[in-house]
Amino acid sequence: MSKARVPWKAVIGGSIGNMVEWYDWFVYSSFAVYFAASFFPEGNDTAKLLNTAAIFAVGFFMRPLGGWLLGRYADRRGRKAALTLTVTLMSASALLIAIAPTYEAVGYFGALVLVVARLLQGLSVGGEYAASATYLTEATPRGRRGFASSFQYVSMTAGQLVGLGLQIILQNTMSTEALHSYGWRIPFIVGAAAAAVVFYLRRNLLETEAYDEEERESAQSRGTIKALLAHKKEALLVIALTMGGTVAYYTYTTYLTKYLSNSAGLPKETATLVSFCALFIFMCLQPLAGGLSDRIGRRPLLITFGIGSMLGTVPLMTALGGVQGFGGGLVLSLIGLVIVTGYTSINAVVKAELFPTNVRALGVALPYAIANALFGGTAEYVALWFKDSGIESGFFWYVSGCAAVSLIVYLTMRETRDVALSRTEQAMQESVPTRV
Repeated sequence: MSKARVPWKAVIGGSIGNMVEWYDWFVYSSFAVYFAASFFPEGNDTAKLLNTAAIFAVGFFMRPLGGWLLGRYADRRGRKAALTLTVTLMSASALLIAIAPTYEAVGYFGALVLVVARLLQGLSVGGEYAASATYLTEATPRGRRGFASSFQYVSMTAGQLVGLGLQIILQNTMSTEALHSYGWRIPFIVGAAAAAVVFYLRRNLLETEAYDEEERESAQSRGTIKALLAHKKEALLVIALTMGGTVAYYTYTTYLTKYLSNSAGLPKETATLVSFCALFIFMCLQPLAGGLSDRIGRRPLLITFGIGSMLGTVPLMTALGGVQGFGGGLVLSLIGLVIVTGYTSINAVVKAELFPTNVRALGVALPYAIANALFGGTAEYVALWFKDSGIESGFFWYVSGCAAVSLIVYLTMRETRDVALSRTEQAMQESVPTRV
């Protein structure tokens, strides 16, 4: 592996904002079991969760718009500017949820406020993923890009862990009644405040060399749909390779706590602790897998994920539905997350390596957001729909089918590990023999 130095300031700056973005995105799902009754009338508990899951999915359907607008913004105004804007939008949406009025006070108007907040979150995250992926990839020298870009999912998972950790603290320091009444608002207030700190940190980031080179060219086609259409094959590739990964990721992260609680019958506190411990180990695995991809390439990891997810989801989820305690739940959850690591650790860098600089952010953002709207955002809703229909195992086969489609793509796509991302990098690459 290359001994080029990892630019830690850029990695930390790009990642810490991503952590706050995904903390805010994740706590909506993890705290839904507490605030669902606040925005909908009395009724079946699963029906209330279906309503909040539907609003969760609404945020995903804004992600293509966010991917287009903020991806274009990142290609035309810079990665740093886009990163600053996305965290500002996320802070505003978290604050909206924190102050949203309940059904008892204003009827369905409170649910409408939730929808607006989720629309803002979707807009923000639709651009954040691409801006972060592009920045981390471009700011790192060839030979360390897999390792550095893996911190995107380190930061995403850290955001989830902070949310889960706060949930554990609140569960052990507040009564169940208090959590359902007002305690669920606390994590959203924390998220809004943290975003203000990240805004300051991101203002001090340096722009990437690849973008500075492109900016000097003053190309009018930067970040346009016309420029993206010149790379239709790559855009479709992003959608297809994301399909299986995003469904599996949300199955073993955001949906897992609900599944262990509603289906396996574990106490909420135990289900939350299982998710926390599994996600912490999962987070630590990301740089290891990202570094491995710098040595052996991206495709072997993606193929391993595709095979594991296609063949392992049904038996794993079936077994998880029958766990009796913390130990069994943790082991089975970890098996699923180890498989998912083959996708999460490198999916950002693979997508960034597929496109040229003038359309890289948009090329990553829009196709990825479309795939997430169609598959990732609906995963939880589809799972709850199968459960409500009495055929919960149907969801496991759905996840396996999505993984099978992506596996075909992994087997046929080109390797991207050694692609040059800037003219300077390309010149250096041409002066050194290509690695076999």
